[in-house]
Amino acid sequence: MFTGLIQALGTMEPLGGDSWQITCVSQSGEVIMQDLAYGDSVAVDGVCLTVEQVLKNGFIATASPETLRRTTLGGEQTQQRYVNLEASLRVGSKVGGHFVMGHVDGIGRLLVAEQTASSWEMTFIASEAIARYIVPKGSIAVNGISLTVAAYEPELSQFKAAVIPLTYTETNLRYLVSGSLVNLEGDILGKYVEKFLSPGNPHTTTHETSMGGITPAFLAEHGYL
Repeated sequence: MFTGLIQALGTMEPLGGDSWQITCVSQSGEVIMQDLAYGDSVAVDGVCLTVEQVLKNGFIATASPETLRRTTLGGEQTQQRYVNLEASLRVGSKVGGHFVMGHVDGIGRLLVAEQTASSWEMTFIASEAIARYIVPKGSIAVNGISLTVAAYEPELSQFKAAVIPLTYTETNLRYLVSGSLVNLEGDILGKYVEKFLSPGNPHTTTHETSMGGITPAFLAEHGYL
């Protein structure tokens, strides 16, 4: 599990097959490397990868076929590229972003990035499978970065996020251009809510059944929506 607060910037270079070499390139890379060990989990652009070999300033990991299919890692890539890095959350650590699992739901695309007086406003488009979990002022992980949804247009499956200068300059968001693909992960809380509200959920309790089930209409009637 991760928090979506990027700790370092790195490069990712294919080694052939499904193996990749990730190298820390920012000065904060020591946060990732200080006690990195075989078998540890590291979020690479929001994708949870397992460390198979620790290098002097990085590590080697393998991406499964499922990971390659669902993320930007599976795109044509012959040169190294910049990626966001975050070590897994430790018990007792601060959760400054939101709970990020590192299990990417799918690929999105940057439409436009506009600089304002105090931040960057970035607009992304997402597939329906991901858009269903997007809510205004809710959380979403973009390339592993915990961002708050500033605005959402459901009819277009588009959302906008305001990115502070620190996040913009310390992550690979600054390298994105219109049309760039990004990894998107919806908030895990929304996924559980969806499951519990789904008709025919086999885990519905006797109490819930006696109430006719907890539905969006029920929640709205009682002031929860």
